[in-house]
Amino acid sequence: MRRTRLVAAIGVSLCSALVTGSQAAPPVELSEALRARVKNERLEMVTSIRGLPLGVRESLQTLFGSSSLDIADPGATFEMSGVAGSPKLPIRRLVAAGCSTEYCLVYYERGGAPRTGHVALFHWLPEATRFEWGGTAPTGLATIDEVRNAVLSGAIKNPNRLW
Repeated sequence: MRRTRLVAAIGVSLCSALVTGSQAAPPVELSEALRARVKNERLEMVTSIRGLPLGVRESLQTLFGSSSLDIADPGATFEMSGVAGSPKLPIRRLVAAGCSTEYCLVYYERGGAPRTGHVALFHWLPEATRFEWGGTAPTGLATIDEVRNAVLSGAIKNPNRLW
């Protein structure tokens, strides 16, 4: 009985990894259509993780590859070293986010040596959310306008597989 459960658990884990690994990776360069959207969308500031649409939060969790949404609110304590400590602190912290009626732009920092910044762009509607584009961003951005400018300037680089 235990062996069967173990084999089943391993099988589910492998299938999940295969599905996650087989999802199309976002393009490294921002398409002209998405560039125009980022430039022209009226992004309303989002001040907490709970302020993001549910689909965006779920997509972030999938992007992080974690069983929970491992990210702290702006200004909250998080694991800056990138090593899980005690008590368990999130390894990421939201810095700035903005959403329009169809798009959300999210900038967060990830603990580690060195600490890194990341940007993710989501297309979201109540019935579906899709990760469109993202990558590694300069650290030190503080507002959604600074994030937008970094995106439009080409300062966002290819993600390093650690979201």
